[in-house]
Amino acid sequence: MLHTAVRHKAGCRFDLNENLNFTTSNGRAQRRSVQLSPSLLSANFADLETSVRQAEDGGAEWLHIDVMDGHFVPNITVGPIIVEALRPLTKLIFDVHLMIENPDNYIPQFVNAGADLITVHLEACTHLNRTIEHIKSLGIKAGVALNPGTPLGMLEEILPDADLILLMSVNPGFGGQSFIPSLFRRAQTLRKWIDNLPLLSKEGAGGGCLIEADGGIKLDNAAEVYEAGVDVIVSGSGIFDTSDPAEMIREMRRACNATQLIEV
Repeated sequence: MLHTAVRHKAGCRFDLNENLNFTTSNGRAQRRSVQLSPSLLSANFADLETSVRQAEDGGAEWLHIDVMDGHFVPNITVGPIIVEALRPLTKLIFDVHLMIENPDNYIPQFVNAGADLITVHLEACTHLNRTIEHIKSLGIKAGVALNPGTPLGMLEEILPDADLILLMSVNPGFGGQSFIPSLFRRAQTLRKWIDNLPLLSKEGAGGGCLIEADGGIKLDNAAEVYEAGVDVIVSGSGIFDTSDPAEMIREMRRACNATQLIEV
C-alpha cells in the first residue's frame, strides 16, 4: 500500500546533468552525451521486471513511465502502485510523465512511490509555476511537457524554473505513432533559448535545463533528434518492439554518438 504521507527527500538523489559530460566556456554549459529513457508504455506488462532488466542491460540511464487518465489523453495506463512495485527493482532514474488532468492532486503519491522526476503538461496546469514549485518542494526534479501543437513561446516564463522540457513528437495517448517532424525545428529553437539562459543556483535550472523528446523515435531518426539539441531520448516501440531491446538501446546510443556533436 502507498503511504499517504509524502517522504520529503533530503535533496534529489540524482543530478540531471551528472552524466551529460557538460563542459564550460566562460561559465556556459556546452554539449553533452545522449541519455536514453526507454518507455514502459510499449513494454511487456505481463513481465515488467524483464523489461526493466533489458533497459539496464542496454545501458539506459532512465526509465520513462507514462501515466494517462483517459481524460487529458484518450487512454488509461498505470498509477503510483506500479511505480512503487518497480522501484525496488532498479536504480534507473524514474522519469514519470503525467498525461493527466489535475496533476497536483497526484504528485505526492508518485513522489512517495519513487519518482525521481515528474513532468506535467503545460496544457493541463492552470497554475504551472505553482505545480513546478510543488514538485520541487517534495525533493525531486520537475519537467514541463508540450504537445506538438502548443507554441514554444508559452514556455517563456516557466523555462528558468524547469529542470527539463519534454517536447512531444506525437500527440500523446498511444504508443507506436508516427513521428511529427516539426520536433526538429522546435528542439533547435528551444536549444538556443536554453543555451542563452544564465546558469542559476541549484534551486533553479536555467541554462542547465534538459530537453527531452518523446514519440515516434526509433533507430532511423534518433541521431537526428539528438543532433537537433535533444538531451534525453524517449523510445517505446522503437526499443521494446524489437527482437533485442538491450541491443537496440546500444545501437541508438552509437548512432547518436556517431554525430560527433560536441561543441567546444
